[in-house]
Amino acid sequence: MTDLYRPMFLPDLLIRALERNGRRPAVHIDGEMLSAHQMRDEISRFVQAFRSRGMVRGVGVATLSKNRVEVLFSMGAVMVSGCRNTALHPLGSLEDHAYVLEDAGIKALLFDPSFAEHVRKLGERLPDLLLLSYGEAPVGEDLLGLAAAFEPEPLVAPDVDAEDISALAYTGGTTGRPKGVMATYRSSAAMAQIMMTEWQWPDEVRHLVCTPLSHAGSSIFVPLQLQGAAMFVLPTFEAGAVLEAIERHRITTAMFVPSMIYALLDHPRFAETDLSSLESIYYGGSAMSPSRLREAIEKFGPIFVQFFGQTECPMTVSVLRKEEHLVDDLARLASCGRPVPWARIALLDDDGNEVDRGEPGELCVRGPLVMRGYWNKPDETAQAFEGDWLHTGDVCRQDEQGFLTIVDRKKDMIISGGFNLFPREIEDVISRHPAVAAVAVVGVPDDKWGEAVKAVVVPRPGQTVDIAELIALVKQHKGSHHAPKSIDLVDAIPVSPLGKPDKKALRAQYWAGADRLVH
Repeated sequence: MTDLYRPMFLPDLLIRALERNGRRPAVHIDGEMLSAHQMRDEISRFVQAFRSRGMVRGVGVATLSKNRVEVLFSMGAVMVSGCRNTALHPLGSLEDHAYVLEDAGIKALLFDPSFAEHVRKLGERLPDLLLLSYGEAPVGEDLLGLAAAFEPEPLVAPDVDAEDISALAYTGGTTGRPKGVMATYRSSAAMAQIMMTEWQWPDEVRHLVCTPLSHAGSSIFVPLQLQGAAMFVLPTFEAGAVLEAIERHRITTAMFVPSMIYALLDHPRFAETDLSSLESIYYGGSAMSPSRLREAIEKFGPIFVQFFGQTECPMTVSVLRKEEHLVDDLARLASCGRPVPWARIALLDDDGNEVDRGEPGELCVRGPLVMRGYWNKPDETAQAFEGDWLHTGDVCRQDEQGFLTIVDRKKDMIISGGFNLFPREIEDVISRHPAVAAVAVVGVPDDKWGEAVKAVVVPRPGQTVDIAELIALVKQHKGSHHAPKSIDLVDAIPVSPLGKPDKKALRAQYWAGADRLVH
């Protein structure tokens, strides 16, 4: 790529924002405030620490940590160094983390000392993995001590091309193993641009972060810095703490998944908390109950902005703006909005033809947001890009005004509390139990989680199935968010004419009377 036409990528934008904002507050976390220039200097130290350990352009780096300020430093350093980022979810299992680290070719794992025992086990499985701890720990090298030895230097953006891979984000799949989605410098810059222009930001942005910084929290990092916003970071989501933080810090914006909004509405201190400072609540990650959304608008005010996307085209393919949330129209509140100007969409049938307006079709996307493909999975990539479209797997209808409504999913994925969960992965664990003859997992309606994981189990003849034991087994191997909320014991699971489990028929038993098959 010639330098004459080189676009601005996220590292360029981050550097510009930190330089421009100077002494303005950039982040408040653990009772500490750091200015933009302080953030810049700490990121510089981390860049140099990375370089001293061979972590340079194209090298895979993973992070496993609770929310702490050093995650922001290393996140910025990964961008500026041109490293390839991969986040490990704090609730993930040892088995899944080991698979991702090996599959992604990760050279260095950055971790919070509280994960030291977990990381020690990962290091035993992957002896060549460089372990860098956010502070002293029984395993690995102290990254904070290493970084403190360097003096700040000017930040310089890496020499990268638009199609270079900036991150591998792992998402589940029907094979039972997660796939690495290749995000590029092109796609991440497009995401930031769309968020900046489409998310209806207030004049003063005091943004609350209560999701993992290494995941959803990181997606909004650069757009916030570009606006000179102040980030207020909580360790995790706890409804009472979130309400208190909004009131104390006069928060103007926040990002939640629907289950978080439900928890806030249901909290006993909700009515007595001053939430008048809030001007925009961004929500997404799963479908929201229209009736609960109407309740939220009535109690918070008309301040909701919905974003819809997926890992393969992140964050914002469509937006339902504040003024488009019509409280007297539940069908509108069930919509995921209209496509943003930077995404071309089509609803296609199984033959790749566009369906008529109002008819259901698979949502397919073109544009700069779209991933480069799946890491080392050419067959899955070709399938996802069939017909020169990204096939999302979501089945939608589009009304005459252009509003999209998700009515079903071609895949079996369950979205529960903002997590993407894949039944095959859960089924593989449950089927290990000697008392289980057959199992099928589906998502069922749930007022709190949107969808809840339901396992339907056929016991082996003469065997007794302990439901609590099966739930604990899934927690052990996949993490607590994968664990079924309920398990039904049955004599048989419906099968298709080909003898395969008929998930559509099974789900229909639990979605009777629903006008769409997401909640």
